[in-house]
Amino acid sequence: MRSLRPDHQLTLLKGAVAFFPALAEAIDAARTEVRLETYMFHFDHSAVTVAEAVERAAARGVAVYVVVDGVGTGEVPAEWQQRWSRAGVHWRVFNPAQGWRVLIPKRWRRLHRKLCVVDRTVGFCGGVNMLDDFFDPNHGTLAEPRFDFSVRVQGPLVTDMLDTMQRLWSRLQFAREAGRLDVGAAVDALRTAAQAGTDLADDTMMKTGDRLEPDRPRGSMATLVLRDNVRYRRAIEGTYRLAIAQAKSEILIANAYFIPGVQLQRALLRAARRGVKITLLLQGKYEYFMQYHASRAVYGPLLAAGVEIIEYEASFLHAKVAVMDSDNGTLATVGSSNLDPFSLLLAREANLFIRDDVFAAELRTHLLDAIAKQGRRVDPAAHEKRAFTPRALAWGAYGAMRVALFLTGKRY
Repeated sequence: MRSLRPDHQLTLLKGAVAFFPALAEAIDAARTEVRLETYMFHFDHSAVTVAEAVERAAARGVAVYVVVDGVGTGEVPAEWQQRWSRAGVHWRVFNPAQGWRVLIPKRWRRLHRKLCVVDRTVGFCGGVNMLDDFFDPNHGTLAEPRFDFSVRVQGPLVTDMLDTMQRLWSRLQFAREAGRLDVGAAVDALRTAAQAGTDLADDTMMKTGDRLEPDRPRGSMATLVLRDNVRYRRAIEGTYRLAIAQAKSEILIANAYFIPGVQLQRALLRAARRGVKITLLLQGKYEYFMQYHASRAVYGPLLAAGVEIIEYEASFLHAKVAVMDSDNGTLATVGSSNLDPFSLLLAREANLFIRDDVFAAELRTHLLDAIAKQGRRVDPAAHEKRAFTPRALAWGAYGAMRVALFLTGKRY
């Protein structure tokens, strides 16, 4: 994996309320190209401001490429298909799946990352979908905003973000042409995919002796870590494990769907044993059956080791962020990857790992504020004595998740 690189200007954006205006402003200033990828794009409420910015950019001659996920978004609504087509927006749906087809294991490979690059100079990476903070597709209007983050990026990593987006577009174009049985166009698209971009990292798991070392102290130090099903199968999990192994006194993780595998659990338990203070801010409101209940099946060993677990109850926690100190300074991550098997083994994900004490302190302040004002501490004794029904639901959901993984041929 590439080491952290200098010369980045980073802005932390909390929620869609900060992300959408910054994204729309960047797209409105675009002169040549906009590339956008997201899991979920809802064409209503405040997310419309981004759809409209995309439309305006294409209408004035900017090359605009949008990829949405086939489950998270599904088909682009007919109205917006017409509007984007008139404006000249190019869009694709990743791995479409409707009806019973969503039950096919190969359809579980989703585009879950949230990336945007404008004019090859400004990028965005994080966990925020194109979805209003106060609305949920399954639960309706929310009393409090969804808790999530994104980052505005300027610097060398923008090129890395662009490279991976170009490669995905080329592969989707190849699949499109192959589906039309246009062999010549398909070969051309495949050749473009093979040539586009440069390798960002190898797929080798980092050894515990490796270190996230800065190259030289200029600007914010950062690296883009990807997860896919070809080259970067374990990169995000490996980077988390390395950062946990290097943590000196504090690990603070906020993650929506927290169901760590054996190796990640062991890394956290080893850190707790050597005296690192570990705090987990996790989902406290029911959203999806499997993720909600299965996460509680892993609470026991962590609580017994002294890990503090806080459940966020004000609204839906969608963040995938962390802050961890080390001898080299404080490391923060903001991205799309949950610490569960669906993110770490199946989905396309993207996280920024950042070594910048000021940035990390800002993120840490947001997390501590949420813990203090909107979190509920899980009492170890009460968790150990919980009733039969929640225990059965937890282990039933965890077992169902393991069966699902077995069907994909993955080990976790």
